[in-house]
Amino acid sequence: MSSLTETSEWQALAQHAKHQNLSMRDEFARDPGRASRYSLTLDSIVFDYSKHLVTDETMALLHSLARRLDVAGWRERMFSGDAINLSEERAVYHVALRNRSTRAMSINGRDVMPDVRKVLAHMREFCDDLSSGKWRGATGRRITDIVNIGIGGSDLGPLMVTEALRPYWQPGLKVHFVSNVDGTHLAETIGPLDPDSTLFIVASKTFTTLETLTNALTARQWLVEKLGEAAVADHFVALSTNQGAVQDFGIDGANMFEFWDWVGGRYSLWSAIGLSIAAVIGMDRFEELLAGAQAADEHFCTAPLEANIPVVMALLGFWYRNFLGASSHAILPYDQYLSRFPAYFQQGDMESNGKSVDRDGNPIVDYRTGPIVWGEPGTNGQHAFFQLLHQGTELVPADLLVPLHSHNESGRHHSILLANCLAQGEALMRGKTALEARSELADQGLTNERIESLVPHKVFPGNRPTSTFLFPRLTPSTLGTLIALYEQKIFVQGVLWKINSFDQWGVELGKELAGRILEELEGDKSSPHDSSTAALIEIVRKARK
Repeated sequence: MSSLTETSEWQALAQHAKHQNLSMRDEFARDPGRASRYSLTLDSIVFDYSKHLVTDETMALLHSLARRLDVAGWRERMFSGDAINLSEERAVYHVALRNRSTRAMSINGRDVMPDVRKVLAHMREFCDDLSSGKWRGATGRRITDIVNIGIGGSDLGPLMVTEALRPYWQPGLKVHFVSNVDGTHLAETIGPLDPDSTLFIVASKTFTTLETLTNALTARQWLVEKLGEAAVADHFVALSTNQGAVQDFGIDGANMFEFWDWVGGRYSLWSAIGLSIAAVIGMDRFEELLAGAQAADEHFCTAPLEANIPVVMALLGFWYRNFLGASSHAILPYDQYLSRFPAYFQQGDMESNGKSVDRDGNPIVDYRTGPIVWGEPGTNGQHAFFQLLHQGTELVPADLLVPLHSHNESGRHHSILLANCLAQGEALMRGKTALEARSELADQGLTNERIESLVPHKVFPGNRPTSTFLFPRLTPSTLGTLIALYEQKIFVQGVLWKINSFDQWGVELGKELAGRILEELEGDKSSPHDSSTAALIEIVRKARK
């Protein structure tokens, strides 16, 4: 057994789960105050977790484990700039990027805030030049289209945020994203664009990422063929730390926006990686995004664990994953602008907590770590995978996120959307009993024989847990808060599972093998492979020749 599962707190939770026979219907009937007791607020965001398979005893046991595992201490270490990314010996300090106060935030005794503010000022100058028309392409045309070239956190974060904040886009400016090394992605993106008015942002910390550099070089070739070599400096900027490689590409060093090794890729949208966001919504709105995230950070640092939204989110997920057998978690935004929110946290969660060794390098053999994270916007999902949520054999905890007001109010649309969101939460919790199904079918005038044949198909077990986030409207500030709440939830779960949430060695092996196989596909070189891979390589070689 591991040191985690041997703790008295874990053992108490295991016994509690074994003997718990909870009916959420009964809990709501028994306790009229359940909704208010199991609900927290942060500014204008309401977090209702009353529809979960928990009691006061469950939550007390979970909080006891959180204290045993020193969640508060690890939180303090992160916000103090300690090197809690142990395998890479780095601080995890993306929280400094959204520090809107005047207080210092230091790593090894050095305040990083002057550097952060310097980059923000550089970003503001660039964004102001774009919006005013001061920055122009090589032929004197204003920039109308920005193409962000990156991958992973350098793509998913800016893509998700710009899509979420589309109502705040500045007139006359559009942003596009290219990440896939499949040439189709770049070709379909830049094909309709005019090179005279297109600006490329190349996002790569090292400026060596294969997929990003491949796309960037092809984009460069496209531009040069149309406007000439000298145009590169007017149509490319870089988000990187490798000034030599940036300048070799043809980008003016003054147009390189820096960030630091204490900024992890999937936590980087708050840094210069967010330049595409700031460009399209304006720097003032970008700073509202940062302020919203800081509000979540302040809440996370100051609220008692029992009233701390990210901590409660983390403990609920931990409870289902480790004691009730849930293997996945669904994020279901009832807002079309949040359509990329689930995909963003697929990376945020699964790359962070998809680990099978603990912080000390010991194999994890007797408990589960990060779940599969997935989701789609409502109401689309209701006509797709909600069948499994309601009547499937898998327990899938889900988050429902919905604004009270739409940016596009039109007739009954938003009322219908809200009704669907609230109804799904209630239906997943309540289910439908055989008695209720039988009564409904009888009201339809069906024969007893037909009723009895249909009843099993009409029964819903209920007890399917959901959290609901309600907020007035999706704004930059609200979005910043929501993202940061999920980020801190992921951090807390990493502490609970005793893993390092901030490295991603699992993505490296595929990259290494891809580099080797690429040499074989493009040349005559061969190296040992399993028989399947060797045969597939040979098929590709023949076809490509």
